[in-house]
Amino acid sequence: VIIIIIDWNSHRVRRGVPGKKCGTILLTAEELSNCRDIATMQLCANKLDKKDFFGKSDPFLVFYRSNEDGTFTICHKTEVVKNTLNPVWQPFSIPVRALCNGDYDRTVKIDVYDWDRDGSHDFIGEFTTSYRELSKAQNQFTVYEVLNPRKKCKKKKYVNSGTVTLLSFSVDSEFTFPTSLHYMSPYQLSAYAMALKAVGEIIQDYDSDKLFPAYGFGAKLPPEGRISHQFPLNNNDEDPNCAGIEGVLESYFQSLRTVQLYGPTYFAPVINQVARAAAKISDGSQYYVLLIITDGVISDMTQTKEAIVSASSLPMSIIIVGVGPAMFEAMEELDGDDVRVSSRGRYAERDIVQFVPFRDYVDRSGNQVLSMARLAKDVLAEIPEQLLSYMRTRDIQPLKVHPHPITHPFNHFFILQTL
Repeated sequence: VIIIIIDWNSHRVRRGVPGKKCGTILLTAEELSNCRDIATMQLCANKLDKKDFFGKSDPFLVFYRSNEDGTFTICHKTEVVKNTLNPVWQPFSIPVRALCNGDYDRTVKIDVYDWDRDGSHDFIGEFTTSYRELSKAQNQFTVYEVLNPRKKCKKKKYVNSGTVTLLSFSVDSEFTFPTSLHYMSPYQLSAYAMALKAVGEIIQDYDSDKLFPAYGFGAKLPPEGRISHQFPLNNNDEDPNCAGIEGVLESYFQSLRTVQLYGPTYFAPVINQVARAAAKISDGSQYYVLLIITDGVISDMTQTKEAIVSASSLPMSIIIVGVGPAMFEAMEELDGDDVRVSSRGRYAERDIVQFVPFRDYVDRSGNQVLSMARLAKDVLAEIPEQLLSYMRTRDIQPLKVHPHPITHPFNHFFILQTL
């Protein structure tokens, strides 16, 4: 983050003296709402105080949004109307998020100034309102008294420093093209759904019962809006299993209709959850595979590395499928093909992560059979050796079976959707 200090009067950049403390900057932040409304309004003023010696005044308005800590932040300035005490400002538009962060009852403070060329603008007065009050101007004019607290204290007969009238106010929604990788189009599957279906159909044949515990992470759950990093897609805490990949897709689509996508994105909780299940099996009878479908965003890289290092001694593997246009450097790092994953000086006992970017397997020529065959090859490329390396280190011998049954080396898949 680069912060530049500009002198309000001269508009020049202020530079500090090396080695000398020049003051303190306090940064405060507030989570923005997802309100996409745009407010458009026009204001005028009447009988403002005269501030210029040889003229009248050159008025302009400054809008402030109140913050959660009681401070105010500038969110809009109108243009200057020269030499008048009865200005009419041009209509302007402002996102409702910028005006009040979607809180319709939050205070909006408006200052009235007389513009001066040297930047020492003269304060005329102020008034407060709210988005809810402003919106009433859709049906009627709203008049505000402009008050100067200093003049009010000094003069007993002081009434006001003029009035400001809200002439018009309208609200429109800001429409955008859907950009979410989860967007459910009526014409085609989303990037997540395509990846889940393609990879799921490849790996489901290696699961013995075709029941997949499917979880999502990174969402607010109804009704109280609790943030969760591992919730069952079928909304059944007792039995998160979905019947086949079609069942997983159905639960995924239903979940998108009920939860609110929300960060941050934590991988470690779901890896640790699968690791706890895998830790209960040490005889080689079961091997767990965790499938994570992600856009590459990760908020707990350190904890995820630690979880992978700890899980590397357990009968489990992790397949990460990246969707979308990201570069996926973090996912490549977790793959550990070039440098074994480590945490706090401890290296993973074995490589248990396989990462594939799904976009590399979307065939632009339309030959989906060939592209899915390549995907299947790369998704499963490291799993057999990962399974065998676990068995070898534990000196677990394969069971003798009759030649006719079809056996499945993997017993469980956890399908994870990054929401």
